[in-house]
Amino acid sequence: MPTYNPPLRDMQFVMYEVLNVVDELKAIPRHADLDADTLNAILEEGGKFASEVIQPLNLGGDLEGCVLDKTTHEVKTPTGFKEAYAKYVEGGWAALSCDPAYGGQGLPVVANQCVYEMLNGANQAWTMYPGLSHGAYEALHAHGTPEQQKKYLPKMTSGEWTGSMCLTEPHCGTDLGLLRSKAEPVGDGTYKITGNKIFISAGEHDMAPNILHLVLARLPDAPKGSKGISLFLVPKFNVNEDGSLGERNPVFCTGLEHKMGIHGNSTAQLSLEGAVGTLVGEPNKGLQAMFVMMNAARLGVGNQSLGLTEVAYQNALAYAKDRLQMRSLSGPKAKDLPADPIIVHPDVRKMLLTAKAYAEGGRAMSIYCAMLLDKALYHPDEKVRKESDELVALLTPIVKAFLTDNGFAATNHAMQVFGGHGYIHETGMEQYVRDARINMIYEGTNTVQSLDLLGRKILGNQGATLKKFGKLIAVLVQEEGVNEKMSEFINPLGYLADQMTKFTTEIGFKGFINPDEVGGASVDYLRVAGHLVFGYFFARMASVALKKQAEGNTDPFYTAKIQTARFYFARLFPETASLMRTARSGVANLLDTEEALA
Repeated sequence: MPTYNPPLRDMQFVMYEVLNVVDELKAIPRHADLDADTLNAILEEGGKFASEVIQPLNLGGDLEGCVLDKTTHEVKTPTGFKEAYAKYVEGGWAALSCDPAYGGQGLPVVANQCVYEMLNGANQAWTMYPGLSHGAYEALHAHGTPEQQKKYLPKMTSGEWTGSMCLTEPHCGTDLGLLRSKAEPVGDGTYKITGNKIFISAGEHDMAPNILHLVLARLPDAPKGSKGISLFLVPKFNVNEDGSLGERNPVFCTGLEHKMGIHGNSTAQLSLEGAVGTLVGEPNKGLQAMFVMMNAARLGVGNQSLGLTEVAYQNALAYAKDRLQMRSLSGPKAKDLPADPIIVHPDVRKMLLTAKAYAEGGRAMSIYCAMLLDKALYHPDEKVRKESDELVALLTPIVKAFLTDNGFAATNHAMQVFGGHGYIHETGMEQYVRDARINMIYEGTNTVQSLDLLGRKILGNQGATLKKFGKLIAVLVQEEGVNEKMSEFINPLGYLADQMTKFTTEIGFKGFINPDEVGGASVDYLRVAGHLVFGYFFARMASVALKKQAEGNTDPFYTAKIQTARFYFARLFPETASLMRTARSGVANLLDTEEALA
Protein backbone atom coordinates (compact mmCIF):
# COMPACT_ATOMS: atom_id res chain seq x y z
CA MET A 1 0.00 0.00 0.00
CA PRO A 2 1.55 3.32 -1.08
CA THR A 3 1.73 6.32 1.23
CA TYR A 4 1.79 10.07 0.63
CA ASN A 5 3.59 12.79 2.58
CA PRO A 6 2.66 16.38 1.63
CA PRO A 7 5.85 18.13 0.34
CA LEU A 8 5.28 21.18 2.54
CA ARG A 9 8.93 22.06 3.04
CA ASP A 10 9.62 22.28 -0.67
CA MET A 11 6.43 24.26 -1.30
CA GLN A 12 7.44 26.73 1.39
CA PHE A 13 10.95 26.99 -0.04
CA VAL A 14 9.62 27.85 -3.49
CA MET A 15 6.97 30.27 -2.23
CA TYR A 16 8.94 32.19 0.36
CA GLU A 17 12.63 31.80 -0.44
CA VAL A 18 12.63 31.66 -4.24
CA LEU A 19 9.52 33.52 -5.44
CA ASN A 20 8.86 35.79 -2.43
CA VAL A 21 5.16 35.11 -2.83
CA VAL A 22 4.01 37.00 0.26
CA ASP A 23 5.76 40.21 -0.80
CA GLU A 24 4.42 39.83 -4.34
CA LEU A 25 0.88 39.36 -3.05
CA LYS A 26 1.10 42.40 -0.74
CA ALA A 27 1.07 44.56 -3.89
CA ILE A 28 -2.44 43.22 -4.59
CA PRO A 29 -4.96 44.97 -2.31
CA ARG A 30 -7.22 41.95 -1.82
CA HIS A 31 -4.22 39.90 -0.59
CA ALA A 32 -2.31 42.66 1.23
CA ASP A 33 -3.01 41.22 4.68
CA LEU A 34 -2.07 37.65 3.81
CA ASP A 35 0.99 36.31 5.63
CA ALA A 36 3.11 33.17 5.59
CA ASP A 37 1.52 31.80 8.77
CA THR A 38 -1.91 31.84 7.13
CA LEU A 39 -0.64 30.18 3.98
CA ASN A 40 1.23 27.55 6.00
CA ALA A 41 -1.87 26.74 8.04
CA ILE A 42 -3.90 26.28 4.85
CA LEU A 43 -1.29 24.00 3.29
CA GLU A 44 -0.85 21.95 6.43
CA GLU A 45 -4.58 21.30 6.72
CA GLY A 46 -4.84 20.65 2.99
CA GLY A 47 -2.02 18.16 3.26
CA LYS A 48 -3.77 16.37 6.10
CA PHE A 49 -6.98 16.11 4.10
CA ALA A 50 -5.04 14.74 1.12
CA SER A 51 -3.00 12.17 3.04
CA GLU A 52 -5.57 11.14 5.65
CA VAL A 53 -8.91 11.35 3.83
CA ILE A 54 -8.52 10.73 0.09
CA GLN A 55 -5.17 8.94 -0.24
CA PRO A 56 -6.48 5.80 1.52
CA LEU A 57 -9.26 5.66 -1.12
CA ASN A 58 -6.92 5.69 -4.12
CA LEU A 59 -5.94 2.04 -4.48
CA GLY A 60 -9.41 0.69 -3.69
CA GLY A 61 -11.04 3.25 -5.97
CA ASP A 62 -8.88 2.07 -8.84
CA LEU A 63 -10.00 -1.54 -8.30
CA GLU A 64 -13.67 -0.77 -7.76
CA GLY A 65 -14.16 1.93 -10.38
CA CYS A 66 -17.48 3.56 -11.16
CA VAL A 67 -20.72 1.68 -11.88
CA LEU A 68 -23.54 2.84 -14.15
CA ASP A 69 -27.13 1.83 -13.53
CA LYS A 70 -28.45 1.84 -17.11
CA THR A 71 -32.07 1.91 -16.00
CA THR A 72 -31.72 5.11 -13.99
CA HIS A 73 -28.64 6.54 -15.78
CA GLU A 74 -27.10 7.11 -12.34
CA VAL A 75 -23.42 6.45 -11.58
CA LYS A 76 -22.07 5.17 -8.27
CA THR A 77 -18.54 6.28 -7.47
CA PRO A 78 -16.10 4.06 -5.54
CA THR A 79 -16.65 3.40 -1.86
CA GLY A 80 -15.76 6.40 0.27
CA PHE A 81 -15.59 8.94 -2.56
CA LYS A 82 -18.97 10.54 -1.78
CA GLU A 83 -18.23 10.76 1.93
CA ALA A 84 -14.80 12.28 1.29
CA TYR A 85 -16.37 14.89 -0.96
CA ALA A 86 -18.85 15.80 1.79
CA LYS A 87 -15.86 16.39 4.11
CA TYR A 88 -14.20 18.49 1.39
CA VAL A 89 -17.26 20.71 1.12
CA GLU A 90 -17.69 20.88 4.89
CA GLY A 91 -14.06 21.98 5.26
CA GLY A 92 -14.59 24.88 2.86
CA TRP A 93 -11.94 23.67 0.42
CA ALA A 94 -14.08 24.27 -2.66
CA ALA A 95 -14.40 27.96 -1.78
CA LEU A 96 -10.69 28.53 -1.14
CA SER A 97 -9.85 30.90 -4.00
CA CYS A 98 -13.41 31.77 -5.06
CA ASP A 99 -14.94 35.24 -5.08
CA PRO A 100 -16.24 36.38 -1.65
CA ALA A 101 -19.23 37.88 -3.48
CA TYR A 102 -20.49 34.32 -3.93
CA GLY A 103 -19.37 32.91 -0.60
CA GLY A 104 -15.73 32.28 -1.48
CA GLN A 105 -12.74 32.82 0.80
CA GLY A 106 -10.92 35.03 -1.70
CA LEU A 107 -7.53 33.44 -1.12
CA PRO A 108 -4.87 33.58 -3.85
CA VAL A 109 -4.56 31.10 -6.68
CA VAL A 110 -1.17 30.13 -5.24
CA ALA A 111 -2.84 28.60 -2.18
CA ASN A 112 -5.36 26.72 -4.30
CA GLN A 113 -2.62 25.44 -6.62
CA CYS A 114 -0.56 23.98 -3.79
CA VAL A 115 -3.57 22.32 -2.19
CA TYR A 116 -4.53 20.78 -5.52
CA GLU A 117 -1.03 19.42 -6.06
CA MET A 118 -1.40 17.52 -2.79
CA LEU A 119 -4.90 16.32 -3.66
CA ASN A 120 -3.63 15.05 -7.01
CA GLY A 121 -0.70 13.30 -5.39
CA ALA A 122 -3.05 11.59 -2.99
CA ASN A 123 -5.82 10.61 -5.42
CA GLN A 124 -5.99 12.05 -8.94
CA ALA A 125 -9.25 10.31 -9.89
CA TRP A 126 -11.09 11.76 -6.87
CA THR A 127 -9.56 15.21 -7.30
CA MET A 128 -10.87 15.48 -10.85
CA TYR A 129 -14.42 15.94 -9.52
CA PRO A 130 -13.78 19.19 -7.60
CA GLY A 131 -11.08 20.21 -10.07
CA LEU A 132 -13.44 20.29 -13.04
CA SER A 133 -16.04 22.05 -10.91
CA HIS A 134 -13.59 24.83 -10.15
CA GLY A 135 -12.90 25.25 -13.87
CA ALA A 136 -16.64 25.50 -14.56
CA TYR A 137 -16.91 28.07 -11.77
CA GLU A 138 -14.19 30.18 -13.41
CA ALA A 139 -15.89 30.07 -16.81
CA LEU A 140 -19.23 31.18 -15.33
CA HIS A 141 -17.51 33.79 -13.18
CA ALA A 142 -15.88 35.27 -16.28
CA HIS A 143 -18.66 34.93 -18.86
CA GLY A 144 -21.93 34.08 -17.14
CA THR A 145 -24.84 36.48 -17.12
CA PRO A 146 -25.66 38.21 -13.82
CA GLU A 147 -28.69 35.93 -13.55
CA GLN A 148 -26.59 32.79 -14.08
CA GLN A 149 -23.98 33.96 -11.63
CA LYS A 150 -26.53 34.75 -8.93
CA LYS A 151 -28.33 31.45 -9.46
CA TYR A 152 -25.44 29.04 -9.77
CA LEU A 153 -22.15 30.46 -8.47
CA PRO A 154 -22.95 30.29 -4.74
CA LYS A 155 -23.66 26.56 -5.04
CA MET A 156 -20.52 26.01 -7.12
CA THR A 157 -18.43 28.08 -4.74
CA SER A 158 -19.52 26.03 -1.75
CA GLY A 159 -19.04 22.80 -3.69
CA GLU A 160 -22.64 21.78 -3.07
CA TRP A 161 -23.06 21.44 -6.85
CA THR A 162 -20.35 20.27 -9.23
CA GLY A 163 -19.59 21.05 -12.87
CA SER A 164 -18.33 19.45 -16.04
CA MET A 165 -17.28 20.59 -19.49
CA CYS A 166 -18.85 18.85 -22.47
CA LEU A 167 -16.79 19.34 -25.62
CA THR A 168 -15.87 16.06 -27.29
CA GLU A 169 -18.23 14.16 -29.58
CA PRO A 170 -17.82 10.68 -31.09
CA HIS A 171 -16.60 12.04 -34.44
CA CYS A 172 -14.48 14.94 -33.15
CA GLY A 173 -11.99 15.42 -30.39
CA THR A 174 -9.60 18.35 -30.62
CA ASP A 175 -11.19 19.67 -33.82
CA LEU A 176 -14.25 21.20 -32.20
CA GLY A 177 -15.20 22.89 -35.44
CA LEU A 178 -16.69 19.54 -36.46
CA LEU A 179 -19.12 19.24 -33.55
CA ARG A 180 -22.81 18.61 -34.36
CA SER A 181 -24.73 19.23 -31.12
CA LYS A 182 -27.61 21.62 -31.74
CA ALA A 183 -29.24 24.36 -29.69
CA GLU A 184 -32.76 25.41 -30.65
CA PRO A 185 -34.11 28.63 -29.12
CA VAL A 186 -37.39 28.14 -27.28
CA GLY A 187 -38.36 31.81 -27.16
CA ASP A 188 -38.17 32.38 -23.44
CA GLY A 189 -34.41 32.84 -23.25
CA THR A 190 -33.71 29.11 -22.97
CA TYR A 191 -32.58 26.59 -25.57
CA LYS A 192 -33.23 22.92 -26.24
CA ILE A 193 -29.84 21.18 -26.54
CA THR A 194 -29.60 17.94 -28.51
CA GLY A 195 -26.49 15.88 -29.18
CA ASN A 196 -24.06 13.28 -27.90
CA LYS A 197 -20.87 13.90 -25.92
CA ILE A 198 -18.14 11.42 -24.99
CA PHE A 199 -15.10 11.36 -22.67
CA ILE A 200 -16.84 13.70 -20.21
CA SER A 201 -14.85 13.49 -16.98
CA ALA A 202 -17.08 13.67 -13.88
CA GLY A 203 -20.04 13.83 -16.27
CA GLU A 204 -22.29 11.80 -13.98
CA HIS A 205 -21.81 10.74 -10.34
CA ASP A 206 -23.43 10.49 -6.92
CA MET A 207 -21.17 12.92 -5.06
CA ALA A 208 -23.42 15.99 -5.42
CA PRO A 209 -27.16 16.49 -5.98
CA ASN A 210 -26.69 18.57 -9.12
CA ILE A 211 -24.14 18.78 -11.94
CA LEU A 212 -23.83 21.92 -14.07
CA HIS A 213 -22.70 20.94 -17.55
CA LEU A 214 -21.03 23.52 -19.78
CA VAL A 215 -21.96 22.30 -23.25
CA LEU A 216 -20.71 23.42 -26.66
CA ALA A 217 -23.40 23.36 -29.36
CA ARG A 218 -24.49 25.16 -32.53
CA LEU A 219 -27.31 27.62 -32.91
CA PRO A 220 -29.51 27.45 -36.04
CA ASP A 221 -27.78 29.01 -39.06
CA ALA A 222 -24.50 29.27 -37.14
CA PRO A 223 -21.37 29.65 -39.30
CA LYS A 224 -19.49 26.46 -40.05
CA GLY A 225 -16.38 25.53 -38.12
CA SER A 226 -15.21 26.89 -34.78
CA LYS A 227 -16.73 30.32 -35.50
CA GLY A 228 -20.20 28.84 -35.16
CA ILE A 229 -19.91 27.35 -31.66
CA SER A 230 -21.84 28.63 -28.66
CA LEU A 231 -21.62 27.71 -24.99
CA PHE A 232 -24.59 26.68 -22.86
CA LEU A 233 -25.18 25.92 -19.21
CA VAL A 234 -27.18 22.71 -18.90
CA PRO A 235 -27.93 21.53 -15.34
CA LYS A 236 -28.63 17.90 -14.53
CA PHE A 237 -31.66 19.13 -12.57
CA ASN A 238 -33.32 22.36 -13.59
CA VAL A 239 -33.22 24.98 -10.85
CA ASN A 240 -36.33 26.77 -9.59
CA GLU A 241 -36.45 30.49 -8.98
CA ASP A 242 -36.00 29.95 -5.25
CA GLY A 243 -32.81 27.94 -5.87
CA SER A 244 -34.37 24.54 -5.17
CA LEU A 245 -33.98 21.63 -7.54
CA GLY A 246 -36.69 21.20 -10.13
CA GLU A 247 -37.40 18.50 -12.69
CA ARG A 248 -34.75 16.23 -14.18
CA ASN A 249 -33.22 17.70 -17.32
CA PRO A 250 -32.88 15.17 -20.16
CA VAL A 251 -29.08 14.94 -20.15
CA PHE A 252 -28.38 11.28 -19.43
CA CYS A 253 -25.31 9.10 -18.98
CA THR A 254 -25.62 6.29 -21.52
CA GLY A 255 -22.28 4.63 -20.86
CA LEU A 256 -18.97 4.80 -19.00
CA GLU A 257 -15.67 4.54 -20.82
CA HIS A 258 -13.55 1.50 -19.87
CA LYS A 259 -10.24 3.22 -19.36
CA MET A 260 -6.61 2.35 -18.83
CA GLY A 261 -6.43 4.51 -15.69
CA ILE A 262 -8.26 7.03 -13.47
CA HIS A 263 -10.86 4.32 -12.84
CA GLY A 264 -12.28 6.20 -9.88
CA ASN A 265 -13.42 9.05 -12.10
CA SER A 266 -16.56 8.58 -14.15
CA THR A 267 -15.70 9.29 -17.77
CA ALA A 268 -19.20 9.52 -19.17
CA GLN A 269 -20.97 9.25 -22.48
CA LEU A 270 -23.79 11.80 -22.34
CA SER A 271 -26.92 12.05 -24.44
CA LEU A 272 -28.73 15.39 -24.51
CA GLU A 273 -32.31 14.91 -25.62
CA GLY A 274 -33.73 18.39 -25.81
CA ALA A 275 -32.13 19.38 -22.51
CA VAL A 276 -32.88 22.89 -21.28
CA GLY A 277 -29.89 25.21 -21.39
CA THR A 278 -29.06 28.91 -21.19
CA LEU A 279 -26.49 30.74 -23.28
CA VAL A 280 -23.15 31.58 -21.66
CA GLY A 281 -21.38 34.50 -23.28
CA GLU A 282 -22.18 35.69 -26.79
CA PRO A 283 -23.71 33.60 -29.60
CA ASN A 284 -21.14 31.84 -31.79
CA LYS A 285 -18.35 32.82 -29.41
CA GLY A 286 -18.54 29.82 -27.13
CA LEU A 287 -14.91 28.85 -27.51
CA GLN A 288 -13.79 32.18 -26.06
CA ALA A 289 -15.84 31.50 -22.95
CA MET A 290 -14.88 27.84 -22.78
CA PHE A 291 -11.19 28.68 -23.09
CA VAL A 292 -11.34 30.05 -19.54
CA MET A 293 -12.19 26.56 -18.36
CA MET A 294 -9.89 24.86 -20.87
CA ASN A 295 -6.87 26.93 -19.83
CA ALA A 296 -7.62 26.25 -16.17
CA ALA A 297 -7.86 22.56 -17.08
CA ARG A 298 -4.53 22.60 -18.92
CA LEU A 299 -2.78 24.02 -15.88
CA GLY A 300 -4.72 21.56 -13.75
CA VAL A 301 -3.63 18.57 -15.81
CA GLY A 302 0.01 19.63 -15.45
CA ASN A 303 -0.65 19.77 -11.72
CA GLN A 304 -2.08 16.26 -11.83
CA SER A 305 1.16 14.90 -13.23
CA LEU A 306 3.15 16.93 -10.74
CA GLY A 307 1.23 15.24 -7.93
CA LEU A 308 1.78 11.78 -9.43
CA THR A 309 5.48 12.49 -9.94
CA GLU A 310 5.88 13.41 -6.28
CA VAL A 311 3.97 10.47 -4.82
CA ALA A 312 5.64 7.94 -7.13
CA TYR A 313 9.06 9.34 -6.20
CA GLN A 314 8.32 9.19 -2.47
CA ASN A 315 7.32 5.55 -2.57
CA ALA A 316 10.15 4.51 -4.89
CA LEU A 317 12.69 6.23 -2.63
CA ALA A 318 11.39 4.43 0.45
CA TYR A 319 11.44 1.11 -1.36
CA ALA A 320 14.98 1.65 -2.70
CA LYS A 321 16.25 2.24 0.81
CA ASP A 322 14.69 -0.97 2.07
CA ARG A 323 14.97 -3.46 -0.81
CA LEU A 324 18.12 -5.63 -0.73
CA GLN A 325 19.54 -6.79 -4.07
CA MET A 326 23.16 -7.58 -5.01
CA ARG A 327 26.25 -5.71 -3.87
CA SER A 328 27.56 -2.36 -4.91
CA LEU A 329 30.07 -2.59 -7.77
CA SER A 330 32.63 -0.81 -5.60
CA GLY A 331 32.21 -3.21 -2.70
CA PRO A 332 29.62 -3.98 0.00
CA LYS A 333 27.97 -0.97 1.60
CA ALA A 334 25.76 -2.81 4.10
CA LYS A 335 28.26 -5.39 5.35
CA ASP A 336 25.99 -6.64 8.11
CA LEU A 337 23.28 -7.54 5.58
CA PRO A 338 23.24 -10.30 2.93
CA ALA A 339 22.97 -7.69 0.14
CA ASP A 340 23.00 -3.95 -0.28
CA PRO A 341 19.84 -1.84 -0.53
CA ILE A 342 19.27 -1.03 -4.18
CA ILE A 343 19.67 2.71 -3.58
CA VAL A 344 23.46 2.18 -3.70
CA HIS A 345 23.30 1.35 -7.43
CA PRO A 346 23.97 4.31 -9.75
CA ASP A 347 21.13 3.65 -12.19
CA VAL A 348 18.58 3.33 -9.40
CA ARG A 349 19.73 6.71 -8.15
CA LYS A 350 19.42 8.09 -11.67
CA MET A 351 15.78 7.01 -11.83
CA LEU A 352 15.03 8.41 -8.39
CA LEU A 353 16.80 11.69 -9.07
CA THR A 354 15.01 12.06 -12.41
CA ALA A 355 11.65 11.82 -10.66
CA LYS A 356 12.81 14.15 -7.87
CA ALA A 357 14.12 16.76 -10.33
CA TYR A 358 10.94 16.64 -12.40
CA ALA A 359 8.85 17.09 -9.24
CA GLU A 360 10.86 20.01 -7.88
CA GLY A 361 11.22 21.79 -11.22
CA GLY A 362 7.52 21.29 -11.93
CA ARG A 363 6.55 22.61 -8.50
CA ALA A 364 8.56 25.80 -8.98
CA MET A 365 7.06 26.36 -12.41
CA SER A 366 3.53 25.57 -11.24
CA ILE A 367 3.67 27.94 -8.26
CA TYR A 368 5.19 30.64 -10.45
CA CYS A 369 2.28 30.33 -12.90
CA ALA A 370 -0.20 30.52 -10.03
CA MET A 371 1.47 33.72 -8.84
CA LEU A 372 1.23 35.12 -12.38
CA LEU A 373 -2.49 34.34 -12.39
CA ASP A 374 -2.96 36.21 -9.12
CA LYS A 375 -1.23 39.23 -10.66
CA ALA A 376 -3.12 38.95 -13.95
CA LEU A 377 -6.44 38.86 -12.13
CA TYR A 378 -6.08 41.47 -9.43
CA HIS A 379 -2.88 43.52 -9.57
CA PRO A 380 -3.70 47.26 -9.50
CA ASP A 381 -1.16 48.07 -12.23
CA GLU A 382 -2.60 47.39 -15.69
CA LYS A 383 0.87 46.85 -17.16
CA VAL A 384 1.65 44.18 -14.56
CA ARG A 385 -1.71 42.51 -15.23
CA LYS A 386 -1.05 42.44 -18.96
CA GLU A 387 2.51 41.15 -18.74
CA SER A 388 1.52 38.49 -16.20
CA ASP A 389 -1.29 37.35 -18.47
CA GLU A 390 1.10 37.14 -21.44
CA LEU A 391 3.63 35.09 -19.50
CA VAL A 392 1.08 32.64 -18.12
CA ALA A 393 -0.36 32.22 -21.63
CA LEU A 394 3.14 31.37 -22.87
CA LEU A 395 3.78 28.93 -20.05
CA THR A 396 0.39 27.18 -20.04
CA PRO A 397 1.09 24.74 -22.92
CA ILE A 398 4.52 24.03 -21.39
CA VAL A 399 2.96 23.26 -18.02
CA LYS A 400 0.47 20.92 -19.65
CA ALA A 401 2.83 19.09 -22.02
CA PHE A 402 6.24 19.21 -20.33
CA LEU A 403 4.96 18.31 -16.88
CA THR A 404 2.79 15.47 -18.17
CA ASP A 405 5.57 14.03 -20.34
CA ASN A 406 7.86 14.22 -17.34
CA GLY A 407 5.21 12.72 -15.08
CA PHE A 408 4.82 9.68 -17.27
CA ALA A 409 8.60 9.22 -17.41
CA ALA A 410 8.91 9.67 -13.63
CA THR A 411 6.14 7.21 -12.76
CA ASN A 412 7.68 4.67 -15.13
CA HIS A 413 11.04 5.12 -13.43
CA ALA A 414 9.41 4.70 -10.03
CA MET A 415 7.73 1.50 -11.16
CA GLN A 416 11.07 0.24 -12.48
CA VAL A 417 12.71 0.86 -9.10
CA PHE A 418 10.22 -1.60 -7.62
CA GLY A 419 11.20 -4.23 -10.19
CA GLY A 420 8.61 -6.99 -10.46
CA HIS A 421 6.76 -5.62 -7.46
CA GLY A 422 6.17 -2.40 -9.37
CA TYR A 423 4.10 -4.37 -11.85
CA ILE A 424 1.79 -5.59 -9.06
CA HIS A 425 -1.28 -3.57 -8.12
CA GLU A 426 -0.77 -3.63 -4.35
CA THR A 427 2.34 -1.44 -4.47
CA GLY A 428 0.44 1.31 -6.30
CA MET A 429 3.21 1.98 -8.82
CA GLU A 430 1.50 0.54 -11.89
CA GLN A 431 -1.61 2.60 -11.10
CA TYR A 432 0.44 5.79 -11.09
CA VAL A 433 1.78 4.90 -14.53
CA ARG A 434 -1.70 4.21 -15.88
CA ASP A 435 -3.15 7.35 -14.32
CA ALA A 436 -0.27 9.48 -15.62
CA ARG A 437 -0.74 8.31 -19.20
CA ILE A 438 -4.08 10.05 -19.71
CA ASN A 439 -2.61 13.40 -18.76
CA MET A 440 -0.61 13.50 -21.98
CA ILE A 441 -3.82 13.10 -23.98
CA TYR A 442 -6.79 14.97 -22.59
CA GLU A 443 -7.32 18.74 -22.56
CA GLY A 444 -5.52 18.82 -25.89
CA THR A 445 -2.86 16.26 -26.69
CA ASN A 446 0.71 17.28 -26.05
CA THR A 447 1.24 17.69 -29.78
CA VAL A 448 -1.60 20.21 -29.82
CA GLN A 449 0.04 22.01 -26.89
CA SER A 450 3.29 22.13 -28.84
CA LEU A 451 1.58 23.62 -31.88
CA ASP A 452 -0.10 26.17 -29.63
CA LEU A 453 3.22 27.14 -28.06
CA LEU A 454 5.28 27.42 -31.23
CA GLY A 455 2.62 28.49 -33.73
CA ARG A 456 0.51 30.85 -31.63
CA LYS A 457 2.32 31.89 -28.48
CA ILE A 458 5.79 32.36 -30.02
CA LEU A 459 5.70 32.76 -33.79
CA GLY A 460 2.29 34.42 -33.53
CA ASN A 461 3.85 37.52 -31.95
CA GLN A 462 7.37 37.18 -33.38
CA GLY A 463 8.71 35.81 -30.12
CA ALA A 464 7.85 38.94 -28.10
CA THR A 465 6.64 37.07 -25.00
CA LEU A 466 9.49 34.58 -25.20
CA LYS A 467 11.87 37.54 -25.20
CA LYS A 468 10.25 38.79 -21.99
CA PHE A 469 10.96 35.49 -20.32
CA GLY A 470 14.45 35.63 -21.81
CA LYS A 471 14.99 38.94 -20.01
CA LEU A 472 14.32 37.23 -16.68
CA ILE A 473 17.03 34.72 -17.53
CA ALA A 474 19.40 37.51 -18.64
CA VAL A 475 18.98 39.28 -15.30
CA LEU A 476 19.77 36.07 -13.41
CA VAL A 477 22.79 35.35 -15.61
CA GLN A 478 24.09 38.87 -15.06
CA GLU A 479 23.62 38.61 -11.30
CA GLU A 480 25.23 35.20 -10.92
CA GLY A 481 27.60 35.08 -13.89
CA VAL A 482 30.64 36.00 -11.78
CA ASN A 483 29.77 33.53 -9.01
CA GLU A 484 32.06 30.55 -9.55
CA LYS A 485 29.87 28.26 -7.43
CA MET A 486 26.96 28.99 -9.78
CA SER A 487 28.85 28.35 -13.00
CA GLU A 488 27.63 24.76 -13.42
CA PHE A 489 24.07 26.09 -13.41
CA ILE A 490 24.37 29.51 -15.02
CA ASN A 491 26.66 28.61 -17.92
CA PRO A 492 24.40 25.97 -19.54
CA LEU A 493 21.32 28.10 -18.88
CA GLY A 494 22.87 31.18 -20.46
CA TYR A 495 24.09 29.15 -23.43
CA LEU A 496 20.63 27.68 -24.11
CA ALA A 497 18.99 31.09 -23.74
CA ASP A 498 21.34 32.44 -26.42
CA GLN A 499 20.71 29.43 -28.65
CA MET A 500 16.93 29.73 -28.22
CA THR A 501 16.75 32.97 -30.20
CA LYS A 502 18.60 31.52 -33.15
CA PHE A 503 16.68 28.23 -32.90
CA THR A 504 13.31 29.99 -32.87
CA THR A 505 14.23 32.26 -35.78
CA GLU A 506 15.38 29.31 -37.87
CA ILE A 507 12.23 27.26 -37.27
CA GLY A 508 10.07 30.34 -37.87
CA PHE A 509 11.74 31.06 -41.20
CA LYS A 510 11.27 27.46 -42.33
CA GLY A 511 7.64 27.60 -41.22
CA PHE A 512 7.06 30.78 -43.22
CA ILE A 513 8.10 28.91 -46.37
CA ASN A 514 6.38 25.64 -45.46
CA PRO A 515 3.93 25.61 -42.47
CA ASP A 516 4.43 21.84 -42.08
CA GLU A 517 7.92 22.63 -40.76
CA VAL A 518 6.28 24.04 -37.61
CA GLY A 519 4.36 20.80 -37.18
CA GLY A 520 7.49 18.76 -37.62
CA ALA A 521 9.51 20.74 -35.07
CA SER A 522 6.91 21.73 -32.47
CA VAL A 523 7.06 18.77 -30.07
CA ASP A 524 10.86 18.91 -29.83
CA TYR A 525 10.65 22.70 -29.57
CA LEU A 526 8.29 22.62 -26.60
CA ARG A 527 10.55 20.23 -24.76
CA VAL A 528 13.52 22.55 -25.30
CA ALA A 529 11.42 25.44 -24.02
CA GLY A 530 10.40 23.35 -21.00
CA HIS A 531 14.03 22.73 -20.10
CA LEU A 532 14.78 26.43 -20.54
CA VAL A 533 12.10 27.24 -17.97
CA PHE A 534 13.15 24.43 -15.62
CA GLY A 535 16.77 25.52 -15.96
CA TYR A 536 15.85 29.05 -14.93
CA PHE A 537 14.06 27.86 -11.81
CA PHE A 538 16.71 25.31 -10.85
CA ALA A 539 19.36 28.01 -11.16
CA ARG A 540 17.31 30.30 -8.93
CA MET A 541 16.77 27.52 -6.40
CA ALA A 542 20.47 26.63 -6.39
CA SER A 543 21.35 30.30 -5.89
CA VAL A 544 19.13 30.54 -2.82
CA ALA A 545 20.50 27.30 -1.39
CA LEU A 546 24.13 28.37 -1.90
CA LYS A 547 23.47 31.72 -0.22
CA LYS A 548 21.88 29.97 2.75
CA GLN A 549 24.95 27.77 3.11
CA ALA A 550 27.24 30.77 2.79
CA GLU A 551 25.35 32.31 5.73
CA GLY A 552 26.20 29.24 7.80
CA ASN A 553 22.88 27.42 7.49
CA THR A 554 23.54 23.66 7.82
CA ASP A 555 20.01 22.47 6.98
CA PRO A 556 20.50 19.37 4.75
CA PHE A 557 17.54 20.57 2.68
CA TYR A 558 19.79 23.11 0.97
CA THR A 559 22.49 20.55 0.26
CA ALA A 560 19.85 18.28 -1.25
CA LYS A 561 18.55 21.11 -3.41
CA ILE A 562 22.02 21.85 -4.79
CA GLN A 563 22.65 18.16 -5.48
CA THR A 564 19.33 17.84 -7.31
CA ALA A 565 20.06 20.94 -9.39
CA ARG A 566 23.51 19.55 -10.20
CA PHE A 567 21.98 16.27 -11.35
CA TYR A 568 19.36 18.08 -13.43
CA PHE A 569 21.88 20.21 -15.32
CA ALA A 570 24.30 17.30 -15.82
CA ARG A 571 21.87 14.52 -16.76
CA LEU A 572 18.53 15.95 -17.97
CA PHE A 573 19.16 19.45 -19.31
CA PRO A 574 21.60 18.21 -22.04
CA GLU A 575 18.62 16.60 -23.78
CA THR A 576 18.10 20.01 -25.37
CA ALA A 577 21.05 19.53 -27.75
CA SER A 578 19.60 16.42 -29.37
CA LEU A 579 16.10 17.94 -29.45
CA MET A 580 17.31 21.00 -31.33
CA ARG A 581 19.14 18.76 -33.76
CA THR A 582 16.07 16.64 -34.51
CA ALA A 583 13.83 19.71 -34.78
CA ARG A 584 16.24 21.20 -37.30
CA SER A 585 16.31 18.04 -39.40
CA GLY A 586 13.29 19.29 -41.31
CA VAL A 587 9.91 17.87 -42.14
CA ALA A 588 10.92 15.93 -45.26
CA ASN A 589 11.97 12.86 -43.26
CA LEU A 590 8.41 12.78 -41.89
CA LEU A 591 6.32 13.59 -44.94
CA ASP A 592 8.35 12.08 -47.78
CA THR A 593 7.53 8.62 -46.49
CA GLU A 594 4.71 7.35 -48.70
CA GLU A 595 6.32 3.95 -49.26
CA ALA A 596 7.38 3.58 -45.62
CA LEU A 597 3.80 4.13 -44.46
CA ALA A 598 2.03 2.36 -47.32
